[in-house]
Amino acid sequence: MLYYFFGISEWARMRGIEWNLLKELHAFQDITFRAVGASITAFLLSLIFGNLVVRQLISLGFDQPIRTQGETHKLFELHREKRGTPTMGGILPLGATITSSLLWARLPNPFVWLVILSMIYLASLGFVDDYLKVIHRSSTGISSRFKFGLQCLLSAAVILFLLLGPQSNTLFQQLYIHLPFFRDPIILHLGWLAFCIYPLVIVGASNAVNLTDGLDGLAVGCTATVAASYGILSYVAGDCKIASYLRVPFVPCSGELSVLCMALFGSCLGFLWWNCHPAYMFMGDTGSLAMGGVLGITAICCKQELLLVIVGGTFVIETLSVILQVASFKLSGRRLIKMSPLHHHFELCGWKESTVIVRFWIMSVLFSLLGLAILRLR
Repeated sequence: MLYYFFGISEWARMRGIEWNLLKELHAFQDITFRAVGASITAFLLSLIFGNLVVRQLISLGFDQPIRTQGETHKLFELHREKRGTPTMGGILPLGATITSSLLWARLPNPFVWLVILSMIYLASLGFVDDYLKVIHRSSTGISSRFKFGLQCLLSAAVILFLLLGPQSNTLFQQLYIHLPFFRDPIILHLGWLAFCIYPLVIVGASNAVNLTDGLDGLAVGCTATVAASYGILSYVAGDCKIASYLRVPFVPCSGELSVLCMALFGSCLGFLWWNCHPAYMFMGDTGSLAMGGVLGITAICCKQELLLVIVGGTFVIETLSVILQVASFKLSGRRLIKMSPLHHHFELCGWKESTVIVRFWIMSVLFSLLGLAILRLR
């Protein structure tokens, strides 16, 4: 919306109106300026409305149910003080991200609307899941199969849009595999095989962030670093000269996603103000499913979907710990680690919660830097 302030300055210039402030409105056409503005706006919105959201969630009785039996008993003893903390707090950073994006992004851009509508869809799915947990006083909400099916349905809609929509491009029928120290990528022509590959990225990213969301500020802090990285990557993909210089696919209009990614980055920092240990509220599936899905869709839109494995390395490790733990238990009856996801294992090993969180944040920053550095290792 603010992008069109540039039109005011052009209108004034054509009519001979001279005013220094009007000259400065040209900045609103610049993506980097709007990305920074979106980040600051989202941060302030999360900060300002955080206390209101906490009070409303408490008044509605939306507190997080915590299991007290089975393998989680020892963990419950560590987290006893978290009983009564409201969940569904993800509506705060998501609302701030959407509001800020609508203010600062160029709205006719189809990628912006694709990501925003996908965010709303996944947030609604997560909200229903959280709501069922609250009203049934159980840690089980929507069945895993039904949730997976709805996530796959979104993935199919996203792929159809990319292949057939107004911004359709043959790039999305190809998979670029960039190997370090090799200048030219390996290009695989997918065609309709995209329906097999891209759902892995979208659904995998969505569930990976959801699995990581187990400690105060852990998932949202890691999401912030990945969002910032993809803010840079989407900007690079949308600039023909920079994309050509770094030998990455040029995707017209994808640069506008940097505004949305930086809005997500700012909203995550603002939410961290309320979610850091000890948390005033939890993000819940409302936030984690949507944030992960957005990262996956953004990675596809800027043709850096495989790089998400490195940039989001913390999420990948958390997910692998769950997969390997389940596989080991079913095949041999033994557990590889004390508890999955991995952050709970370290808690049961004696690490303090704040120690686990900060060390995982450090890992996330390093993975993000490594992912960005790979762009130059060719």
